[in-house]
Amino acid sequence: MSLTKPLTPHSTAHLTISQASCADDYDPNSMPVDKARAFIHAFLTPIAGIAKLPIRAALGRVLAEDIISPVNVPSHRNSAMDGWAVRFSDLGDDGTPLEEIGASFAGKPFVGSLAARQCVRIFTGGVVPIECDTVIMQERAKADGKLITFSAGAKLGQNVRQAGEDLQQGAVALEKGRIIRPAELGLIASLGISEVAVVRPLRVAFFSTGDELVSVGAPLGEGEIYDSNRYTLFGMLAKMGIEANDMGVVRDDPVILERAFRDAAGIADVVITSGGVSVGEADFVKTLLGKLGEVVFWKIAMKPGRPLAYGKIQDAHFFGLPGNPVSVMVTFYQFVRDALLTLQGVSPLPVQPLLKAVCTSPIKKAPGRTEFQRGVLYLEDGVWKVRTTGEQGSGILKSMSDANCFIMLHDHVGNVDAGVTVDVQILEGVV
Repeated sequence: MSLTKPLTPHSTAHLTISQASCADDYDPNSMPVDKARAFIHAFLTPIAGIAKLPIRAALGRVLAEDIISPVNVPSHRNSAMDGWAVRFSDLGDDGTPLEEIGASFAGKPFVGSLAARQCVRIFTGGVVPIECDTVIMQERAKADGKLITFSAGAKLGQNVRQAGEDLQQGAVALEKGRIIRPAELGLIASLGISEVAVVRPLRVAFFSTGDELVSVGAPLGEGEIYDSNRYTLFGMLAKMGIEANDMGVVRDDPVILERAFRDAAGIADVVITSGGVSVGEADFVKTLLGKLGEVVFWKIAMKPGRPLAYGKIQDAHFFGLPGNPVSVMVTFYQFVRDALLTLQGVSPLPVQPLLKAVCTSPIKKAPGRTEFQRGVLYLEDGVWKVRTTGEQGSGILKSMSDANCFIMLHDHVGNVDAGVTVDVQILEGVV
């Protein structure tokens, strides 16, 4: 298979997808998880297209340009504490009090000037008068009317926040590629910026294949099942802020499938299908996709989710996921999620940390592949523990619904005894 326009991978080795599939360490019957990720990411280039949005509408989107601070943050010297603003040189060792001559509140600064041995009552965020260089917190002072006595041990400049201390005017406040979260919204607003440039939404078209699948709401015939994959795919895509186009269930007919692939690639940056990539099905789909682009089919050394297809259909990236419901979700989180973030220019990619937890029950596993058991992570007597959700079949979607983590068992690991510490991949914040 070949493309009319060669791909340009990020790596220095300028491979086409078909060349990548023929690399020396490529084994289509046992592709390691990390190797498959690396091959995919070699062919990902962020999409073009920028939209200007009001900051509230930008939540969850990706910054397309650096945010440059137009002001100093904070914009003026201010107090980090409630207390009194003083000249450090006025603080003697004899405990002689200073005279309070006014107050500085946040948003309402002291107006006037200070003579020697005078001070100003100040509150958190209040502007520090120009003559003052130190703030003494109120817990280290004693007031007798307008005469204020301070405890010994003050340090020059304490409790004073300098103008531009957090961010200087002209500095980069946020770099492009950052996902705009609530904290970023607040930071942008603190700079007085009302509109930001974001990457246009990534467009993803998806459909399920299979004559046995029935859409929700229709009656089931003998041997038919409801299609859940389009709903989990929609949920995972929508949660990432991606523009998702559900193209329904496509029957196993070459003419219908080819039209579906062409239509999907014509409207989307990425096409995702579920089903049609396992043994017996793959040859049929592979021949069809060979007419439209360049796609490789792998058997990943993992469970669940062994079959996986990746490539290009016309100008769209293509991910062919397995048909089993749990396999769809596992392969999406392990391969597709990061690819979609990369295509949006997200940098750095959000980390899916591996944490350590004590497994409370034995798990059977064969070495040689990576397994993603669905688990429940919990805290007991100050120790993080994890248990499986029960039956782990790739068709048992309830195992994903009950889970808050993956128990990640690496390829070199065999059976796991109860009490052994295992790696856990948190789903909260990722799913």
